[in-house]
Amino acid sequence: MADSSDSISIDMETISLGAKEYLVKTRCGMVSVAVFGDQDKPALVTYPDLALNHISCFQGLFFSPEVNSFLLHNFCIYHISPPGHEVGAAPIGSDDLMPSVDDLADQVLEVLNFFGLGAVMCMGVTAGAYVLTLFAMKYRQRVLGLILVSPLCRAPSWTEWLLNKVMSNLLYFYGMCGVVKELLLKRYFSQEVRGSVEESESDIVQACRRLLDERQSINVQQFLEAMNGRRDLSEGLRKLHCRSLIFVGENSPFHSEALHMTSKLDRRYSALVEVQACGSIVTEEQPHAMLIPLEYFLMGFGLYRSTLSVSRRSPLSPTCISPELLSPESMGLKLKPIKTRIS
Repeated sequence: MADSSDSISIDMETISLGAKEYLVKTRCGMVSVAVFGDQDKPALVTYPDLALNHISCFQGLFFSPEVNSFLLHNFCIYHISPPGHEVGAAPIGSDDLMPSVDDLADQVLEVLNFFGLGAVMCMGVTAGAYVLTLFAMKYRQRVLGLILVSPLCRAPSWTEWLLNKVMSNLLYFYGMCGVVKELLLKRYFSQEVRGSVEESESDIVQACRRLLDERQSINVQQFLEAMNGRRDLSEGLRKLHCRSLIFVGENSPFHSEALHMTSKLDRRYSALVEVQACGSIVTEEQPHAMLIPLEYFLMGFGLYRSTLSVSRRSPLSPTCISPELLSPESMGLKLKPIKTRIS
């Protein structure tokens, strides 16, 4: 394999919404990375779910004042978008090779090498959680910890595989049509925020619906096909010893996936938080539920905020672990403050 420094280069840099946006050229095409914060700080890399990008998948979390101040106080955020999912993306050419999930994980490595990053913290949602978990399994020395939201770790069931094929065909023939948007919104959000015949859908669902209209259907189809061809990571999870924090909404279609993944991870290094009355994208639907577990989890890495919040507003399920169980002592975390940049 050639040196990745020979295969990637910066193509564009703009300033948008307080972020520097880069298009990074990789072996499998261009990848958009939005960078927020001081690049001398430790790195937090994010990866969104299918048909989403950092605006539609992480805006709720990072715009929450308490969470935002805590994360930006400690990290520089590198939001990686799946190929062709960034704002204003052009359709991926028909001559371009469709990336596999391994290609997507390798792209993450190439992005890290481009920015000169060493070991990083990772945060992924559903399909993005799978990509970052696979990345952590392939390149263990480059991952300090995993924060996974409604993650996938197994090959698709026949039901999911068939549903994905239906969506793929609809995307190919009809584009981002109403049926596809409804299927995606059911994937993302609980019934409570999607509304019903009598009740209108919430603002976050309406905003997501508008953002889905901006996606190029061929680009979404390629990511969907890559995820439909994913393999089972269960056995490899047993050897994954980086600290992992898993969030899942109790109404997520992937709730059982998260429980399965937790059962396969080493209990000494992992913790599960279930959020009541919430769908898959906890980062958008109930971002405040993530604050306390994130604080306890990241404190174990020597990261902290000068005024640690102890708010109990998070509507965590009684079946989830208590915040005390996420303490550094109980998770066996005795790590020094992290440094992520290669000198």
